[in-house]
Amino acid sequence: MSKPLIIGVSGASGLIYAVRTIKYLLAADYAIELVASKSTYMVWQAEQDIRMPSEPLQQEMFWRQQAQVENGGKLNCHPWGDVGANIASGSFRTLGMMIIPCSMSTVGKLAGGLSGDLLERAADVQLKEGRKLVLVPRETPFSLIHLRNLTSLAEAGVRIVPAIPAWYHNPQTIEDLVDFVVARALDQFEIDCIPLKRWEGRGEREK
Repeated sequence: MSKPLIIGVSGASGLIYAVRTIKYLLAADYAIELVASKSTYMVWQAEQDIRMPSEPLQQEMFWRQQAQVENGGKLNCHPWGDVGANIASGSFRTLGMMIIPCSMSTVGKLAGGLSGDLLERAADVQLKEGRKLVLVPRETPFSLIHLRNLTSLAEAGVRIVPAIPAWYHNPQTIEDLVDFVVARALDQFEIDCIPLKRWEGRGEREK
């Protein structure tokens, strides 16, 4: 098993993006260090009428149940306020971090160099260590402030993968649309574990 990938889940709408990411990573036997922000608890309640547990072992079982992967991979969940966790230190080696979905509040704090909880601290560590940090913002429309914050992060080396699906792979379900975004986000880490129909070029498709 390789170095873990940190998955941050913020309070943006669209928790299905996080669930599908966890599903494919665990099924492919990856190790995940997961931290969900305080707002994520409220979003689960609002979107699915589900209460997400706060205790780490119970939360691991919760995410595995949502992802429908009981075994496989390694999932280690952290309380949002535990700023002394392993992922809060640059000496803990990882593949990088992906925040999916990523709220504009999180974007703004990261752009301003602020880290008030473990999710933000872990992301700030990736920036200072020069590791990969991928954000999947789920917001529309973007205000000028949102765009400037995203630009500042992109200039600092952050990869921005908006939750905008394509249609050339002939999606049939909502999961197909979500999986396209998840696959493109994981591409930034050179992780290919999703059966995605990729663009082959117009000439190849016409043969």
